[in-house]
Amino acid sequence: MTDPKTNSILDEGNRLFLQGKLKDAITYYDKILDDNPHHISSLNNKGYALSKLKDFDNAIKCYDMALQISPDDLSVLVNKISCFRKQGNFTDALLLCDKILEMNPKYNIALYHKERILFSLGRYEQSVLCCDRILSDYPDNGDVLFDKSCSCVMLSKSDEALDLLEHAISQGVQYKVKAKKSKSFEGLSNNSRFQKLVS
Repeated sequence: MTDPKTNSILDEGNRLFLQGKLKDAITYYDKILDDNPHHISSLNNKGYALSKLKDFDNAIKCYDMALQISPDDLSVLVNKISCFRKQGNFTDALLLCDKILEMNPKYNIALYHKERILFSLGRYEQSVLCCDRILSDYPDNGDVLFDKSCSCVMLSKSDEALDLLEHAISQGVQYKVKAKKSKSFEGLSNNSRFQKLVS
């Protein structure tokens, strides 16, 4: 049974979190956890706030406590993956992605993290396969089109990369800026089609 008092404290913590007052938000999550150390939302939100403050070790502790109570909580698992990625701990992040995808093969948030982790590990072919799985459901997802385009560049598939980049840019001009700044596209900087796409 949810307690109205707990809910109002949680709402206040979340309001502060959204205003970027992360340390203040954590004090509200702690108020709840002092009374109820097993309150999953507070553990998860506190972990997320700590992660934003780059206190990754303590964020992971919060997520681990939440996962002891509810081992398959997708929100907590995804936040933990995100935290591992920020730490550069791609191995553990990948293991968690695979754990989620075993239970939910179509869980696109986990696929999205996985394609980015694989890219970071230089496993471009596998990254493309994850992108394809997401794009089969969401063919116009600009972020995934862009990521697949980056992998294709790394695989020396320039024409396919530029087709994908063009499709991404048609979803939002931010991908022009992203492509200009991305190291992945440095090798195409003199390519006339690339120049036209990002101009």
